[in-house]
Amino acid sequence: MTDDPEEGMLSWDESVFRDEHVFEIDYVPEAFNHRESQLESLKYALRPAVRGSRPLNTMVRGPPGTGKTTAVQKLFGELTGQPDVRTVRVNCQLDSTRYAVFSRVFEHIFEYEPPSSGISFKKLFGQITDRLVEEEEVLVVALDDVNYLFYENEASDTLYSLLRAHEGHTGARIGVIVVSSDLALDIMDELDGRVQSVFRPEEVYFPRYDQREIVDILGERVERGFHDGVIGPQELDHVAELTAESGDLRVGIELLRRAGLNAEMRASRAISADDVEKAYDKSKYVHLSRCLRELSDSERALVEVIADYDGEQAGAIYEAFHEDTGLGYTRYSEIVNKLDQLGVIEADYADVEGRGRSRALSLAYDAGAVLDRL
Repeated sequence: MTDDPEEGMLSWDESVFRDEHVFEIDYVPEAFNHRESQLESLKYALRPAVRGSRPLNTMVRGPPGTGKTTAVQKLFGELTGQPDVRTVRVNCQLDSTRYAVFSRVFEHIFEYEPPSSGISFKKLFGQITDRLVEEEEVLVVALDDVNYLFYENEASDTLYSLLRAHEGHTGARIGVIVVSSDLALDIMDELDGRVQSVFRPEEVYFPRYDQREIVDILGERVERGFHDGVIGPQELDHVAELTAESGDLRVGIELLRRAGLNAEMRASRAISADDVEKAYDKSKYVHLSRCLRELSDSERALVEVIADYDGEQAGAIYEAFHEDTGLGYTRYSEIVNKLDQLGVIEADYADVEGRGRSRALSLAYDAGAVLDRL
């Protein structure tokens, strides 16, 4: 910085960003550092597909923001150029039923969406497998955030259809990668016995990044995404510290983007410590925003009710929820369990005088932050 304040100021048509897309969640970096062993394990499982055989089924697990999705996207990108191999990544947060999953697979194979109604699952499935056999293609399906299929009790049926496809459709070769960020979910234990008998996956674990690795990864994003000198070592170290506290690399990536936008708002060419602090107030809610964005109307309605009755017993909250939506207790209980598993709410059992044990429901985040993001 020079003594002339104008030297440190942006003009109206300038930006601190060299490439803002580098800080988007769906950006796949050219260099994918500190995940070499995980990539090798995934390549080992996928290698048979390149030779025309069914790939090894794989279970990818790890906390949120540890590179699982990026690893799958990177390898699927490499397989795109391989003849007779087709890859489909399904975001189960968006497509959380068996029919929705296979509709997404259909769309990738035929390059148009299936009819929204009037076609049975059996017919949809048959068209997919017939095309695979006809084209002699191997299909690899990645069920990203597969935990959402479990929340909706759709996981066993979905996996059974994929894994048993070759029995009803001779010549169909399908491999499955399941990706889960819910470490409390025992995937194998929660599957039906009919699925357990055929789903014997390779396991690949993605641990949290340590602070040194975070500095390295975010430093590469800074180099590609910002112009030279936009963020100093001290500010980058602080971003890495905040990211390490959250355990989610996506928090750090979003924090850098917001800090850059804060600097631009001040017309400054450089990110200050204050820009980082202000950005963190919003970036720390990345996981919350992602969860809320994909909730159904009834699920969002329950979040709003819990915000109004924070800490109340489940029975009292159900009465308010039923009055708002008309939905019954069974659906209410399913939504409570899902929101609890997602970490949006906390459902703690407590002794209630004269009534035994009951759950008290409360938000896992500040109510204002939750309502703002709804």
